[in-house]
Amino acid sequence: MKERQVKFMKHHVRRKALALFLTAMTLFTASCSASQPAATDKSSAEPSSQESSEVKESSAEQESSAEQESSAEQESSSPRRNSLSQNASAKELTESYDSFAQAHDAFTTTLTREENSDSLPQEPPEGFDLVSYPSKVGDLAAYVSSDPGDGEKHPLVIWVVGGWGYGISANPWSYPEWSNDQTGSAFWQAGILTMYPSFRGANGNPGHFEALFGEIDDIASAYEYAASLPYVDPDRIYLAGHSTGGTRALLASEYTDKFRAVFCFGAVDEIKYHNNTQFTFDTDNEAEFAMRSPIHWLDDVKSPTFLIEGRDGNSANLERMEQATRNENIHCYVIENADHFSTLAPLTRLAAQKILADTGAEPSIAITQEELDAAMTQEPQIPAPVMTSQSIDWLGLTLSCPYVWMVDDSDDKETALYSIYEDDNTWDMSLLYLSGFTLQGGGSLQDLKGQLTGQGFEVADASVGGLPALDCLTMLEDDNGSVFYERYCVVQNGEVFVTLDFLIHESYMDEAVPLFQSILDSVTFEPAE
Repeated sequence: MKERQVKFMKHHVRRKALALFLTAMTLFTASCSASQPAATDKSSAEPSSQESSEVKESSAEQESSAEQESSAEQESSSPRRNSLSQNASAKELTESYDSFAQAHDAFTTTLTREENSDSLPQEPPEGFDLVSYPSKVGDLAAYVSSDPGDGEKHPLVIWVVGGWGYGISANPWSYPEWSNDQTGSAFWQAGILTMYPSFRGANGNPGHFEALFGEIDDIASAYEYAASLPYVDPDRIYLAGHSTGGTRALLASEYTDKFRAVFCFGAVDEIKYHNNTQFTFDTDNEAEFAMRSPIHWLDDVKSPTFLIEGRDGNSANLERMEQATRNENIHCYVIENADHFSTLAPLTRLAAQKILADTGAEPSIAITQEELDAAMTQEPQIPAPVMTSQSIDWLGLTLSCPYVWMVDDSDDKETALYSIYEDDNTWDMSLLYLSGFTLQGGGSLQDLKGQLTGQGFEVADASVGGLPALDCLTMLEDDNGSVFYERYCVVQNGEVFVTLDFLIHESYMDEAVPLFQSILDSVTFEPAE
């Protein structure tokens, strides 16, 4: 849909709609220097071979590259070697150590592939900071909620993305699909501080991808960083994750008791159920699997830990873990008529409300199956997009647009803004083109008004950024019968006419109209020379 829409809109509709100007105007061109965010891919949930091939891959998976780590770095960052055989069975490991933390710290993983990614994270939108948190392998990148500035200490959730997404990207601020909301945005939308950590090997971080081993140390380090923030309550730091991130969260709950509560969506009992093409460790070593498989260490969970999965997802994994332990800190829930993804939007919102109500000296979160089932029946909630400011210097204007929109000024006659994602929703299907021109022999907006009306536009006088403008609406049909909504605004700034051309398929029009209006309302212009 997106590819067809882009092709149609850019090469057919716009040329038809703007043809009236070609003989009456001189294109106004200048060096385009608008800022352009990096096109970072959305992190995926790809925890097992059971899942759909349509799930998106994370940027860390797409951009992995080999890098040899020095022996000195390995020596300084590696724990002491296990006194048992490095091929010890899970039973030997659990019987030889008092806890998962002890076994984990004593074990040295062997990587057969040294992979990492040097794709740096982009600056987050307002309300979040890009920070570095210290870990055993060095400083790692993370997004964390900014200080609210009220002098209070607040609860915080660490959200661990799914798939083999070792890095951070624009995903938290992308469109939160109700049937597959992997963003973790329900927490900060509810007013809870949120941290998105990246892990070793990602985003130019030191180290290499370890496929659920060293990343557990990184999660523990993320806790320590969050607890050090003056505006965070160290006794109310929660951990949550989905899919591979859910498995990481469960392993972290087995490793440390510092989290007030842990929410694991779609975790598996044994790592062998994850996508084994991503395994960077020695797969001939049984101990490597045991150290990454939560089912062997469930009795070590000390924090209230909630395992949640849809019946049509990895529910068999969850039920095996439920049968394997009598640990009263572990609470297991299978959601009927749901899959690996559809539980996320409604149930992360329920988890957020539970966290907000958990204000006592000790954890008091309790969840019933009935509450979960009721939450699954709620109407989809589609929040407004997270906006960010963009300056289009060659046109002398600044506007606010969805954070996930990139600025494409590869054409020296126009600047295009569109989403870095291709999901089937208003944010990602909208297109905005900006250009400028001058009329030969001078002229005014009123000279254009009649021509635009003759082309089939509904034209009204307007004001954009405090300047006179024409606000034009029309519906356009392609050769296949698809109908598109176009909102075309012409703004006069001195002798230059600046155009803002919005395009969207008619099926998204109800949500697109207020989005386009909010962008127009945000436009400001530099004074005309």
